[in-house]
Amino acid sequence: MIKEFVIGTELAPAYYGDLLEFIRRYYLMPGDFTEIRRDGLRLVFRAWMDEGIIYGEIIAGENLKLILEYPAELGEWAEAIYEDIFTSIQAFEDLMRQHTVYFAWVEGEDIIPERPPTGRGMASKGIFGSSMLLVYVLFFGVNIILFIILGFYAVIAILLMQLGIILLSDRIYARMGEWVITPENPSVHIIQFQLPEDEFKFFIDKMGNEAILKIKREIYRLSLAEKRPPTCEDARGVLERYGFRCNPLYERSRTVNLYSIIEDAAGAFGIPVPRIVLSNTMIANAAATGPSPRRGLVLVTTGLLVQLTDEEVLAVIGHEMGHLVGRDPIILFSIVSAEFVMRLTVLLPVVLVSPLLYIIIAMGIIFFVAKFFEARADLLSAMVIGKPEVLARALRKIGYQKLALEKSGSQRISGWTAWDPHPPIYFRIKRLENLRDYENVKSPLIRSAVDVVRGFRDSLRQFF
Repeated sequence: MIKEFVIGTELAPAYYGDLLEFIRRYYLMPGDFTEIRRDGLRLVFRAWMDEGIIYGEIIAGENLKLILEYPAELGEWAEAIYEDIFTSIQAFEDLMRQHTVYFAWVEGEDIIPERPPTGRGMASKGIFGSSMLLVYVLFFGVNIILFIILGFYAVIAILLMQLGIILLSDRIYARMGEWVITPENPSVHIIQFQLPEDEFKFFIDKMGNEAILKIKREIYRLSLAEKRPPTCEDARGVLERYGFRCNPLYERSRTVNLYSIIEDAAGAFGIPVPRIVLSNTMIANAAATGPSPRRGLVLVTTGLLVQLTDEEVLAVIGHEMGHLVGRDPIILFSIVSAEFVMRLTVLLPVVLVSPLLYIIIAMGIIFFVAKFFEARADLLSAMVIGKPEVLARALRKIGYQKLALEKSGSQRISGWTAWDPHPPIYFRIKRLENLRDYENVKSPLIRSAVDVVRGFRDSLRQFF
């Protein structure tokens, strides 16, 4: 049988050949693969198995094609080759991002250079996930201080404070974005200059990271101030003054009508279009929150728009809409609040025996239950948007490093027991790719809870 896989890339044309060379050098190792030949932007190979031979062909481009021909009994091996080549592409793109200069802007909004990843930014990404559970964990320390000051009245104060976080969560998220996306200004424009690695590293060593922001501001003044998008022609003089060659083959541009994507998702779910904010950082992320679907807010980063296609962005937004229609922030707040009250009443004798052990167990249970709601959001995206395989592909791109780690049995189990509301990514991808009857699911939450419990059970069986 013959199967063709299409993998979208974020590479400029100058690096299509480099990608093939990267795959040949670091994945198609002699011994496992034979008859490896490259002809321009085409790479062919053979993989010898006991049951037969897999013939492979890779054609590089913005949408890379992987064509595999194999006997039916080698289907699992063919899927493994696809997964490994997919991972190789993501690894190469990660390397390219290290010497890429990004320009992003929203029409009608102020020009704001990309924010580099910082410790604070990474912390914010972890704290303000869709469930905001980590916010509640932080309140353990606040709880102690309030009990010292207020005594028993601290219970009321703490519950009101947690409820206030939920009711104001849309405003908290809004402060994390640089731009507001509206029907009047719906599109995000992104241009990448993927510069030669040696030139970029020499420049950074000599001038420092701040010089990149200076370059970006100069190019913005030459182009956007004149109401034109940055092009290689605009950038050539600036880049050459700093020692960079500006070749159009290093350039890749994209315009994303983000408002339209989110409007389509909201329409499919039957809810009003939420407020949309965009954060100009290359960390690929999206989140949604709000006390109700009518007061919802969606946060998207430019990194997500760089890494994913429009179709993949829509599937990810479908996941976030699943949180909104499911009112997950309110439900999880209720669960955490119930545990808090029980901790101070019915379970107090148990807590006093070993407070630390209790916290570890209680939080482990809460985060495990939170996985039901993340799995439900995946399922709702599949049911409403209708493309579970697209969401699976988006998760592969965003989480390929974690996916590689989860090939180890111990890592899979730690993914289930970690204080993370998301199930392990290998489970989410496999579940989405194997969904068949999702249109007829009557209770997405019950179905998701059962799937999560089975996934955890299967990981234990495989390990032991």
